[in-house]
Amino acid sequence: MATKSLYVGNLPWSATEDEVRELFSNYGEVSSVNLISDRETGRARGFGFVEIAAEDAQNAVEALDNYSFNGRNLKVNEARPREAREPRAPRPYSSRY
Repeated sequence: MATKSLYVGNLPWSATEDEVRELFSNYGEVSSVNLISDRETGRARGFGFVEIAAEDAQNAVEALDNYSFNGRNLKVNEARPREAREPRAPRPYSSRY
């Protein structure tokens, strides 16, 4: 089964992967949900990605973009590949550690 990755933005911080999976499963077969959290604090960042059957992706986008979910209007569109970024310069030596 071919899948497409959808970007889901403006999620409430309280949203769980199960809630998002349940919402999107009304529009097609969901293979995965990945909600992004801050790597230092573990707190939700308010966006994530849903892998859904390719033939159902457009219906899900049309139905759920600007959909009110727990008081927030979702932003849903097809995910774009991450743009390549230049490597960061090494930090200068710090005596903090």
